[in-house]
Amino acid sequence: MKKNIAGTEERVSASSKFWLCSADCLCTTINSLLTGGGMTYFFTKFLGLSEGRASTVWMIFAIWNALNDPLFGYISDHTKSKLGRRIPYIRYGAFFYSLIFVLTWVRWPLGSSQTALFIQMLATLFLFDTLYTAIATSIYVMPYTMAVSNKARSGIFLWKIFFTLIAMAVPLVVFPLIKPEVGSDPTKFQLIMAGIGILAFVIIFTSTFFYKEKVTTESDKNENIFKAVIDCFKNRSFVVFEVLSFTVVFIQTILMQGVIYYFDEFDLPMPVAYGALGLGAVLGVILWANKVRTWGVKKCVFIMCVIFACGSAAMAIFGKISVIAVLGFFTAGMGFAGGMYLVPLMNGDVIDYDESITGLRHEGMYAGVNSLITKPAISFANSAFLLIAKAFGYDTTLASGMQSEWAKQGVLLLNTVLTVRAHQANSHRGIGWEQFTDAAIQVLNEQDRPIVFLLWGRPAQMKKSMLNNPKHLILEAPHPSPLSAYRGFFGCKHFSKTNEFLVANGLEPIDWQIENI
Repeated sequence: MKKNIAGTEERVSASSKFWLCSADCLCTTINSLLTGGGMTYFFTKFLGLSEGRASTVWMIFAIWNALNDPLFGYISDHTKSKLGRRIPYIRYGAFFYSLIFVLTWVRWPLGSSQTALFIQMLATLFLFDTLYTAIATSIYVMPYTMAVSNKARSGIFLWKIFFTLIAMAVPLVVFPLIKPEVGSDPTKFQLIMAGIGILAFVIIFTSTFFYKEKVTTESDKNENIFKAVIDCFKNRSFVVFEVLSFTVVFIQTILMQGVIYYFDEFDLPMPVAYGALGLGAVLGVILWANKVRTWGVKKCVFIMCVIFACGSAAMAIFGKISVIAVLGFFTAGMGFAGGMYLVPLMNGDVIDYDESITGLRHEGMYAGVNSLITKPAISFANSAFLLIAKAFGYDTTLASGMQSEWAKQGVLLLNTVLTVRAHQANSHRGIGWEQFTDAAIQVLNEQDRPIVFLLWGRPAQMKKSMLNNPKHLILEAPHPSPLSAYRGFFGCKHFSKTNEFLVANGLEPIDWQIENI
């Protein structure tokens, strides 16, 4: 058992864990609210910045976003103050970080031209992310400076997992509820975001009085940033860690991307699926926290990868079998929690190993380089998902434009949500389209003439309760996408059944043949 300087068993108080994780939660939450689509939505829908210019802003920002992590890691490693190397950035950065977040949601006195809005958005992103990097990187490495032993650190990471889950969930729930409708007065929205920003400042600033750095070994003052980066990769343990970290982020991103499309293809209710995923994550944390003490980090990581892979495979292969699909989500949740808990523990071993060889501490540098490596993993994963989907015959961008001949015969093709962001299925769900499409369905249902409703896929079938006119015919089948068509769409005979119904009611049958196909 490692001992602290006083010679007693090392302990990190519950208050220290709570305040550190609370700061991490608020820091991550407002970052997700801003960079997770909220900023783009506000600038394009309310301030009037064109989508093309907004896209250009994000492309320019991506370069700085990748480079500033190792840069700040180097700066923090070489910081010297009475508070330590990390806490000053958290304490004094909190005000400016929250201020920029609040100012994001108002028009700056630069004018309303496209150039002015472009400059405002770009400046906001650069300032906000720079401050976020300073605070988030410092918070990320605090467990390695607050505790000497991995046992003590593991307790901190357990708390961080639960607070991270909150930080991930809150933006997904809060933003759709508070975002203003286009054309409405955004004042209420701006006040709520200001309140969130002030709360973040209070929590992050206050937190710095409840924890402190115990590990204070300094870095080499003569070491430049380029040498520091190279030295990281000379650590073979770090290289192994980065391969693992890149792989975990890559696979998790593909999984999360795939889940967006998952509910278009399978009938598993979303609350049940996410409930199983969340339950698996909670129980997974308990499992890994217990087993890491007996099995060790490396063995647990290997088992975690196997569990995660098995769960993901079960979700994909047995999606139509609800019981197995639910078990797949549950198992994937256990693996997901394992990645969140075990990967930081491995990073701690890497940092300690580096110190044992060099006599120096490079927590910030390792954190920065890790971000430099894992951020591209997210981009690669999104691209890989699209390639994998295409290889299996699934077109995520498919939106049939071959309705014209059908439309002339009275056929209407209607999605529950009529627009999406590029390559992000259901990304515009909950912004108002459902009200429009539901109204259209209700109007059709009230028609005093026979109509055939072909409900393909779970979202369409959820509208069945709206169709109560006895004059109509309702037919249900899986969605006709390449991933699900063979599960019951082929052979459903909806086209012939529709024509039989129309003829029986004295109406012309539909010529379903699409020209040149």
